[in-house]
Amino acid sequence: MKRIISMALLLALTAGTSATSLNSPAAELPQSESAPAAATASYNISYDGYTLEQVVVLSRHNIRSPLSGGDSLLGKITPHEWFEWSSAPSELSLRGGVLETEMGQYFRKWLESEELIPENYHPENGAVRIYANSKQRTIATAQYFTSGMFPTAGLEVEHHVEFDKMDPVFNPQLTFSTDEYEQDAIAQIYECYEKDMTDLADNYELLSDVIDLEDSAAWQNGEVTAFTPNDAVFSIKEGAEPSVSGSLKTACSVSDALVLQYYEEKDPVKAGFGNDLSLEDWKKISEIKDVYGDVLFTAPMVADNVAYPLINELYSEMETDGRVFSFLCGHDSNVGSVLAALGVSDYALPDAVEKKTPIGCKLVFSRWSKNGEDFWSVDLVYQSPEQLREMPLLNINNSPSIYHLSFDGISQNADGLLFDEDLKKLFIDSMDSYESLYQKYVEKAA
Repeated sequence: MKRIISMALLLALTAGTSATSLNSPAAELPQSESAPAAATASYNISYDGYTLEQVVVLSRHNIRSPLSGGDSLLGKITPHEWFEWSSAPSELSLRGGVLETEMGQYFRKWLESEELIPENYHPENGAVRIYANSKQRTIATAQYFTSGMFPTAGLEVEHHVEFDKMDPVFNPQLTFSTDEYEQDAIAQIYECYEKDMTDLADNYELLSDVIDLEDSAAWQNGEVTAFTPNDAVFSIKEGAEPSVSGSLKTACSVSDALVLQYYEEKDPVKAGFGNDLSLEDWKKISEIKDVYGDVLFTAPMVADNVAYPLINELYSEMETDGRVFSFLCGHDSNVGSVLAALGVSDYALPDAVEKKTPIGCKLVFSRWSKNGEDFWSVDLVYQSPEQLREMPLLNINNSPSIYHLSFDGISQNADGLLFDEDLKKLFIDSMDSYESLYQKYVEKAA
């Protein structure tokens, strides 16, 4: 089987268990699997006796304005005024740019400390690749990150399609679907997440109270009614993203906007529309969005389908001779679906409002060598709520949070690392699963 699919094929396709809670997986911070995670990470990904050889990063864009403006339903669903953003709807904010530059500086200092790159590194001969989806927020995130990591190298951000369009590598759309596939995929979504959707009743109540839903114009004109856990209607169509209508979709839009407002607005009470919300309240509001992402993008049948192009791209980066550092910038749906397609063990991030794929998070695959063998560490690197709000300078002594991931069906060595062949097999198995699904549903329907 050909493991790397071409851009032409991608364009053709688009036409038609608990993780170990470690803030540092390295020997720097020894912990047993049952040891609780520290509240804030202050360590780096580092393994005594190993040499860092390569880093591949899949990043979510940093802080953006809400996807829709004040003249949309978002503006009518609350009587309160939303934060006045420095960016147009869906675009990276100035704060997001500053935070991403800081993250790039942190990665530079980390990789210099591990001697993967020298100071003032100017990469040559394809040693570094910076590749982003063609949306403003992803290109801008990659540019800010690159400015922080390679400030004097003058690297350009690679993007492949017309500006503000979705690159098929990053577009979390279904590359195939049939009536039978849609039926089975929706059944699997309910099998995996029906309880999570039902358990959102209290979250909906809190969200409604915070935005004063019943005092809104949308409530009074009948455009919206009370949020309820049991009105979801799913659509799994070829060439489109998985979607859901009903309360989950509407509440996710509000949850997303509120959490972004919390990150951006200096006054937390003002961010909560006059409510003095605790960090747990903010997590409860964000959980709506977290469940929405899981429901749409991480059921196995869906994840293998929507993540297939990006799984191929990441595998190609890991296998590219001479590649030292890769930075691919997309969306939370990309990070979530890739992790699900690889079989990540269940996890909930400590020191985060968003528990799965926080704003600006980096899924980091780092390759280490020892005695002629290659190993991988897989980690989520993300800024804590305090770091997002206060923007302290990041360095190897004041790092972002780092959460070490594990995967179902494969074990780590004594130092917490995955064997090269085991991690690569997860990618190959995901690609094989995609092809099996295609054969089962598309060729059967033909």
